[in-house]
Amino acid sequence: MGQVETHMTLPRYEIQAVRYATRSAVRRDHFIGGDPHDAPMHMDYFVWFIRGEGRTVVVDTGFTAEMAARRKRTLLGSPMDLLARCGVNAAEVADVVITHLHYDHAGNLPGFPSATFHLQEREMAFATGRYMCHHAQRHSYEADDVAEMVRLLYKDRLRFHDGDAELYPGISLHRIGGHTDGLQCLRVHTARGWVVLASDVSHFYENMNTDRPFVLAFHVGDMLQGFETLKRLADSMDHIIPGHDPQVFLRYPPAEGNAAGIAVRLDLDPLKPLQYAG
Repeated sequence: MGQVETHMTLPRYEIQAVRYATRSAVRRDHFIGGDPHDAPMHMDYFVWFIRGEGRTVVVDTGFTAEMAARRKRTLLGSPMDLLARCGVNAAEVADVVITHLHYDHAGNLPGFPSATFHLQEREMAFATGRYMCHHAQRHSYEADDVAEMVRLLYKDRLRFHDGDAELYPGISLHRIGGHTDGLQCLRVHTARGWVVLASDVSHFYENMNTDRPFVLAFHVGDMLQGFETLKRLADSMDHIIPGHDPQVFLRYPPAEGNAAGIAVRLDLDPLKPLQYAG
């Protein structure tokens, strides 16, 4: 009885996924070992925010226009500008969770001048350690982003976490690893139950639904185990939000007002059943 009461008295947060970029790709780009089909399988790029109880938590910060040009991605808008259209002023955000330090998740750090950043300690160690001697591991990191995070540390604006941690009641962080050594996901309590922002624990629904990890891996075993952790943390498969799947933008109700067309509501039930090629 006590457990039910605790569940019912937790804050219920709103979550929005804001799509800021996209790129063309094919199926073989997204699975270890490739894929026998060459059908298109586009990738979207998101930042997320969690709102409620008088606070707003931003999850990841996207990349810049310069980075989009360098890496040949289609930028739909500056993450800070798109957040502003959703009613989130980046200059006033107090908490930013960085799921990992890859370029598409940890650019634009100076755009959040009031924030404390939340990062797994193992991610910083990984991004500045011996594995970065290998191009295959450092390819998705940008030295400037990592150096900026170090500067934030020395400005007392970085909070390290070691494994699972409660950020606020109803919002928790969970180190998964696999894709990078310090990759973390978030578990958020909403009106429809526990939603898990998987970030790159599963880039697409199909990665976790078919037990086929994404191509960029530090530890494949941890990636596979991470799929199981997502399922344990979420109330159902419909409560797991992958990090790059265009289906997210098609499955969930659109945000309203100025955010229409750029964000969807993840705290509301999906509009359509999950579909994926397999």
